[in-house]
Amino acid sequence: MVTAKDIAELRARTGSGMMDCKKALEEANGDAEKAIDVLRKKGMAKAAKKADREANEGIIESYIHSNGKIGVLVEVLSETDFVAKNEEFKAFAHDIALHIAAMNPKYLRPSDVDVDELAKEKAIYLEEVSASGKPAEIAEKIVEGKIKKFSEENALMCQAFVKDPSKTIEELLNEKIAKIGEKLEIKRFARFEIGN
Repeated sequence: MVTAKDIAELRARTGSGMMDCKKALEEANGDAEKAIDVLRKKGMAKAAKKADREANEGIIESYIHSNGKIGVLVEVLSETDFVAKNEEFKAFAHDIALHIAAMNPKYLRPSDVDVDELAKEKAIYLEEVSASGKPAEIAEKIVEGKIKKFSEENALMCQAFVKDPSKTIEELLNEKIAKIGEKLEIKRFARFEIGN
């Protein structure tokens, strides 16, 4: 039996709607941890449904590190001006700016990685692997794996969120989309560092 107290506690923990919490608890037979997993899975599905909608509102968030030597500007979009003014949306944009300052991604997505930079990295990896004396087909697979890892490590959307490494920036974005109920998009960013 799911009680109103159970629903209220789950709602406080997840920020999800009352009916969503009730259904998730019923599906999880009253287990709050399982209900959170149910809500997260549904959130990802909701985010996917919103992917083709237009996001033309939003904010440009800035973050200057306390030493004054690192600064970030990030453009985060929403569908409506109402959401762009929402405190949770603003906090999300600030978290993204803070993450960029800390983790220094070079690109938004792995597909954005510069072709010349990839070619240079591939040549370095090939030389490393060739020196190890591995057969050509194994060497090629190792190099492909290293290139994939390099692309993901340098892409904001694939990085583990600095405040909660259990989720990537993309997963964090999808959670916010599910919770806020609109398409949100991290459009672009710039990171400045003295001496770089």
